[in-house]
Amino acid sequence: MSTETLEKNANHAATAPAYFEAYDVHAYYGESYIVQGVSFNVHEGEILALLGRNGAGKTSMLRTIARMDDPELRSGELRLDHVTLHDKRSHDAAQLGVGLVPETRSIIPGLTVEENIKLAQIAPPMGWSLDRIYDLFPRLGERRKQEGTTLSGGEQQMLAIGRALARDIKLLLLDEPYEGLAPVIVQEIEKTLHYIREQGMTTIIVEQNAVAALKLADRAIILETGKIVFDGSAKEVLDNVDLRHEYLAI
Repeated sequence: MSTETLEKNANHAATAPAYFEAYDVHAYYGESYIVQGVSFNVHEGEILALLGRNGAGKTSMLRTIARMDDPELRSGELRLDHVTLHDKRSHDAAQLGVGLVPETRSIIPGLTVEENIKLAQIAPPMGWSLDRIYDLFPRLGERRKQEGTTLSGGEQQMLAIGRALARDIKLLLLDEPYEGLAPVIVQEIEKTLHYIREQGMTTIIVEQNAVAALKLADRAIILETGKIVFDGSAKEVLDNVDLRHEYLAI
């Protein structure tokens, strides 16, 4: 990381307190060392693009933040709004405001669109209302009585995001939100994420479509074999052809 980038980050940190912090995080799948001493922070209302080639540790980092059973966090600290996450389980992290939208979307079979959303609202704290979610995603409103798993890929992604917003989340984690979607649907999801950004949501996005993620994000972190090789502005990555070619193959 360049001295100039470090200075920029230090100046930014001095003017805006970190909302989410990861410090010296080490995580494993069995004996596979997948997240190797990762440290970064995200400010309130900021969108961070977490980028890298396949196998770089991006999804593993998101799952570690969400305190999923795998990968195993063996050391390091995670804090959201000054509350520790590293000593919590996944349901505790969700209660504290972490909302993970996984690449698989995890729509529950046998439940309608509305039932999938309402299930997320069973336990407090409550987030967006059904009406507000349907205003954001009119297609979900039209299909509220349809079984969630019978929706198209794009509609399932809308449902997964809407279900996350149904909780009172402080940190939205998006894993490959554009994966497998037609370009016209990607544009629709992008518009949605821009709107969510305008609402002041703090977001970390992992996306193979790096250019799309960078155009949305304020900052970018690039991982290579579980380690950070770049931490700076999204614009720096967009403007640096050599950096993009070396670490993102674009």
